[in-house]
Amino acid sequence: MKTARFPMIAVGLGLPLLLVVIIGSKNDADGTTALPLLTLLIVAEFAAVVNLIGAYIGYQTLRTDGFKWIPLANTLLCVLLAVEFALLGIDLWPL
Repeated sequence: MKTARFPMIAVGLGLPLLLVVIIGSKNDADGTTALPLLTLLIVAEFAAVVNLIGAYIGYQTLRTDGFKWIPLANTLLCVLLAVEFALLGIDLWPL
């Protein structure tokens, strides 16, 4: 596998995991979430790390291959997803 394709894979993996975390973190009437809290935190952390790696690889690809629209869009989506997953993980963490 070429490493230049990893940001596209990270976005493709991140979007469904974003739905899993958002839908799974909805509270029921009794205050429990649809998915266990530890599962939601692990999914959010895994997706944040994968998208951070995708953003780094996308940045390196843009530096070496020059400016192209699709790698730029994938890199920006990786950055946005990584930030969103980090914020969701922080929001889910019980204080």
